[in-house]
Formats: sequence, C-alpha cells, structure tokens
Amino acid sequence: MSKANILVVDDQESIRHFVSKALSDEGYSVQTTGSLRETRQVLEHDVPDLGIFDLKLPDGTGIELLRELKQAHPEVPVILMTAFGEIETAVEAMSAGAYWFVKKPFQNEELLALVARALESQKMWLELRRLRNSAFTDEDYLHSSSPRMQECYAIAEQVAHGDTTSVLIEGESGTGKEYFANLIHRMSGRHDKPFVEINCAAIPATLLESELFGHEKGAFTGAIATKPGLFELAHGGTLFLDEIGTMPMELQAKLLRALESREIRRVGGQRTHHIEVRVIAATHGDLRSAITRGEFREDLFYRLNVVSLTLPPLRERLQDVEQLAEVFLERLAATYALPVPPLTPALRAALHAHPWPGNVRELRNTIERGLVLSPRGSLDADALFASDTPPTAPPGSGGLPFPADLAAISRAAARAMVEFTGGNKSEAARRLGISRPRLNRLLDESTP
Repeated sequence: MSKANILVVDDQESIRHFVSKALSDEGYSVQTTGSLRETRQVLEHDVPDLGIFDLKLPDGTGIELLRELKQAHPEVPVILMTAFGEIETAVEAMSAGAYWFVKKPFQNEELLALVARALESQKMWLELRRLRNSAFTDEDYLHSSSPRMQECYAIAEQVAHGDTTSVLIEGESGTGKEYFANLIHRMSGRHDKPFVEINCAAIPATLLESELFGHEKGAFTGAIATKPGLFELAHGGTLFLDEIGTMPMELQAKLLRALESREIRRVGGQRTHHIEVRVIAATHGDLRSAITRGEFREDLFYRLNVVSLTLPPLRERLQDVEQLAEVFLERLAATYALPVPPLTPALRAALHAHPWPGNVRELRNTIERGLVLSPRGSLDADALFASDTPPTAPPGSGGLPFPADLAAISRAAARAMVEFTGGNKSEAARRLGISRPRLNRLLDESTP
C-alpha cells in the first residue's frame, strides 16, 4: 500500500477526523491542520505528496493556500473540499492549479478514488518533468531557454495537472502545437486513456461531421456499417482538434452543443452518447479576426478558450536556434551514419539571419537538407539554404518554369509551397487554395 503523505486542511475537527481515518485505513500517512496559519507552519518544514483543502478557513481561503503551495511546489496536486453553493468558486480555483474538487458531504469511495487518481497524475507529471529536464529526445526537441517558451511549459504543466476540459493553443505553423497538445495529455491523469487527433483542414467538410461524431449504418450513401466518431474513441482521454479555424460554421454549432452538453449524436442516429473528453484545439490563424469576419462563432471561441497557450515563433526566440540546430545535427548525423559537423561562426550567423517562417519544423528540415548535400563531415552554408534560391527562369517567364504545360506548373507550385511552409502540407494546401488530397496527388506526380 502506498505511504504517500497527505495534508488535510479543514477547520472542522469532525471533517478532519473523517477524512483522516478514511485515508489512514488505506495506508496513507495523514497530517491535519485547521487554519491557514497552522498550515503555513507545517509547509515550512514538510511538503506533502497531496493536499486536501477546505475552501473556507477561519483566517483565509483554500484558494490562497493553493496558490502559495503551487508557487513553491507546483508538482503537489491539491483537491478542494466544497460545500453546497461554492462550486462556482471551486471551478475558478481550477485555473489556479487545483486538481479537482469534491462536494460535501461525500462518500469514502469517492474521495479515495480521487486521491488515487491525483497521486497517479503526480507520478506521471514528475517522471515527464524528469525526462524533459534531461537529455533531448526525438520528440522532445522543443525545449528552450527562452523565457516565453518556459512560460508555455509552465502553463502546459499546470493545465495537465488540473482537469480543465477545454484548451486553445495558438501559434504559427511549425511552432509545436501538436507537441504541446500531446505533452499536456501525457502529463495528465488521462495519460493512460486515448489521445485522438484530427486535422480539421485535411478532412473535407462533408466528411468532418461523420469523423467527429460517427454515423449509423445507412445514414448516407456509403455508410455500410455503424461507425463511432472520434469523440467516442477519445472517451476518458483527449481529443486534439488541429486547425480548428477551418471548421465550417454549421459544424461549429454542433461542436459547441457537444462541449456544453457532453453528449453527441451520431449522424443518422437518434440516441445520444455521453462523452467525457478533454478537448484541445489549435490554430495558426487569428480566431478573433475570424469572429469579426463572421467565419468563427464567438461562443465557441470562448468555450474553447478556457485556458489559452500562445507559442512564440522561432524568430522571437533566436537564442534557441543554435541549441536546436546542434540537437538536430547530432540526431540526423546518427540517422545518416555521418560524422557530426561543427557549427562554424559563419553557419551560426546564417542561422540567426534567417527569418524561419516555418519555425522549428523548417529549422529541422534545413539542417537535414544541408547535412545531406554537404561534403561528408561538414555543413556548408550554401547547401543549408540551397532551396531558398529559386531556379533560374527564362526572361519574361515571370519566374515560372516556362516553357511548360499547366500541369507541370501546378506540380512546381505544389513543391515550392510545401518547401516554403517548412513541410506543412495542410498549410501549403490552404495557401494554394486546394484540398490536402489534391496537393498529395500533385506531389506524387512530381516524384520520378
């Protein structure tokens, strides 16, 4: 049985005794206090593995205590005990880092289940933080010494440690929105449940509703069997909606209803299905401007934007460029069985001078291209940015690859746009005004 140390704070002795006995019987080590002052004295020399705080204390509030504890020890989960009528205040405390809340009166089983879940979440949080602070891993390459990125990591950890069900991640293409969505999931108590993702820009509008909510057999032509949607598949876990700004308005209304009611209905179905899902939405665009243009629902924006995370572009954290470049060099050199070349002063200057419109994704692709095209064991600046120089075109061609037919021009445009967006095909398709499948066909046709 776990011997986790739990601190129970409540001014009522009967509550302290009830909670302490329930936890002690399960093998936990329990310490109790009855006021803010007494608790502060305890925390000066003893940090618990978990805190259970009453919302109202004789000399302050549990929220005050929560904030103080989180500032000094963000890894410690806190459960709030609330009386009837205090739920709205308790929900507000979630943004301050509370793990969850339990309403008085409560049953032993309810409290014990919540405690076990909170401690398991803490264990995962500590392990991932240990990994994050150690050597870089293949998927952990977005670590940064930039204060803005460190703030993003802190918010992600706080969100993961709580149980906020709606998160909005904003940032340019290539800044790591999918990475942060996955990080929040892995650090949360939902880590052992599904992480389901969909790029709303990559799915035709006619199919997106079926993908999200599922459909019943015979609901439309081609619906030969019942299919659960992504909301159902993500039950208990996390649903990541990338490029949410491209979702059609009529589907936005259905998404809003699902988020508010926590129920979905399959296309062609009559029965509703309860869902318990954390939704993380991401966008590279400005949803506020989209609201002004009438392209995005304001009520859906506020429903998704319970907690927001804005990732800075790489050009605003240039102190990270060299560090990331060195990481990519080491890993890509190992992949291609090449010696790791040094970053010369000339290369460092070139890396800092580049605007990086494709952000971290573009940096990695640039390093890979330069490594492959340079002489073995070296990294040549000309090879590094070779594709940034457009091919020579005949006079009067407007820079296009004339003479050529329209199909050749389309294929060249597709390749150029994918390169320009740092390999982000969804963004390339959007800028070209074509579908993602159409872009893939053009790229396939370009392959010898």
